[in-house]
Amino acid sequence: MRKTGVNHIGIRFSHELSQIRVWAPMAKNVSCRLAENSVEIPLKPEQYGYWYAESNLIAAGDLYKISVEGKEFPDPASRSQPEGVHGPSQVVDLEFPWTDQNYQPAAQSDFIIYELHVGTFTSSHDFDGVIKKIPYLKDLGITAIEIMPVAQFPGERNWGYDGVFPFAVQDSYGGAAELQRLVNACHEVNMAVILDVVYNHIGPEGNYLPNFGPYFTDKYHTPWGEAFNYDDRFCHGQRDFVLNNVRMWLEDFHIDALRMDAVHAIKDFSAVHILQEIRKETDDIIATSGKERFLFVECDLNDRRFLDPLAKNGFGMDAQWLDEFHHALRVAVGEAKKGYYEEFNGLDDLAKAYEKAYVFDGNYSFHREKFFGTDTNDIRGDRFIVFCQNHDQVGNRMLGDRAASLYPQERTRLMAFAVFMSPYLPLLFMGEEWGTERAFPYFVSHGDPELVELVRAGRKEEFKDFLTDSQIPDPQEEAVFTKAVLDWDELNLESCQQHLSYYKSLIAFRKTNPLLKNLQRNEMTVESFLDKKVLLIRVKKDDSCMCIIMNFSDHTQQINLPTHQRWKLIFDTNEMNIGNSIDTNTFPAAEVASLPWSGNVYTSASK
Repeated sequence: MRKTGVNHIGIRFSHELSQIRVWAPMAKNVSCRLAENSVEIPLKPEQYGYWYAESNLIAAGDLYKISVEGKEFPDPASRSQPEGVHGPSQVVDLEFPWTDQNYQPAAQSDFIIYELHVGTFTSSHDFDGVIKKIPYLKDLGITAIEIMPVAQFPGERNWGYDGVFPFAVQDSYGGAAELQRLVNACHEVNMAVILDVVYNHIGPEGNYLPNFGPYFTDKYHTPWGEAFNYDDRFCHGQRDFVLNNVRMWLEDFHIDALRMDAVHAIKDFSAVHILQEIRKETDDIIATSGKERFLFVECDLNDRRFLDPLAKNGFGMDAQWLDEFHHALRVAVGEAKKGYYEEFNGLDDLAKAYEKAYVFDGNYSFHREKFFGTDTNDIRGDRFIVFCQNHDQVGNRMLGDRAASLYPQERTRLMAFAVFMSPYLPLLFMGEEWGTERAFPYFVSHGDPELVELVRAGRKEEFKDFLTDSQIPDPQEEAVFTKAVLDWDELNLESCQQHLSYYKSLIAFRKTNPLLKNLQRNEMTVESFLDKKVLLIRVKKDDSCMCIIMNFSDHTQQINLPTHQRWKLIFDTNEMNIGNSIDTNTFPAAEVASLPWSGNVYTSASK
């Protein structure tokens, strides 16, 4: 892949001499027009379709537009859109008084991830609201927060996947400086920040990219519209666009990890895939900064190439979301086998997910009507991220139902237990830890009435397999968004306090138990007793042994632990105060009782 040498696009503000660069390969003249004083700064053509100028006429806070052939548009690489996606761009000074010079993120294997949506996490709907909850998250045991996309989107209500200015931080959330303040505040307490970014498509409203150049190609299509041009004519412009975006988040915002949305929808048949270039760009940043950075992906291809190293022509991603673990777990606790759940067999598939990661690793998928997936041999457990809830798996339900509103508490506890007993990185979705029942449906605030109708119709079609007689929430209605905002007063309820106490104990157990720390799949064996609906996991490290029992049935089940050892019960999902009231009596290997919908951990004790 030929390098253009472009290391910044948009306006790079400097108090002495600001730099302006725009990619418009078909244009004959390009300029930057400042709104307040009507100053026009002409740009000169460079190689590969870029236009460039330097100027001392630009001040932080100035509003401007880019003129292409006399027509004015917001800057594709705008750092701020204070008047919305159709308004002028704003010059932003990204200098920030960082105090995290000595900070290093936790090792990837130690990540306990908490996914949150800035707009619904608190009633202030902004980064400041998140900052105020950092002590709570730290006390919970979280080591990394994952923020859903913050690129500027239409209006003030959106999941974030309709962003149209990838370099501009959503103005209603507080903008660039407030995101920097949030990251710095997290680093002060040794908490990492993961940012969700979208490199597979762009939102439909406020998309001005086609007015500048061929950022898109009609060779491919995505479920959300036009595909970004990563391998067609003039693809270097889009590739530079993404690589500059990666560099901005990691360098100017000190983001620790990027979670790239649905990379299976990135269409790129170049000799060097864009993900490989992102890996190389990130490695350069790590080498220069001396600080670790991570790349996580959402991908449904079950293809180990995404995790294999560059040396093997892999994409070199650090970890992947593992949806199949979630699907198998949900069916095991009683989820109806509809839609993408239809071919999961619950306990058997959950056992395979523990051992193999991918449930479909080359076997036949009747849902896809083909043999599907690859093996994951020799790929470490901490290269996968698992969950019993996340924004997709809640929001992709017709009503945005939380697990707490679908299942009794003992089942939601068992689901969380299953996640934290895995050899993978655990992820929680905001509010899950206290058992909130507040829905998290899809919501938008588009300004185009025709687009709103298309969204409503698309929502019905996309999730038709999950439809019931209930009315589908209208994504455009503000009340749908308002009902999704977490109610922190719920923590005053005894039931929520008990649920929160359980999660704290579960997280602490995961972080402190030596057998769970850095647990690898080759250190565990999994046995499923289908007649009893019980999963038994045996863990062995050196001379230490542990047995994990999960009972997914309505009945107490008797399970035989291995012989020739003495065992001690060290965790029980039915206990309210695990650390204080655990039964420490040891007993010879024998039949033990596992209560309905419960999880237990036994460790071997010396005779």
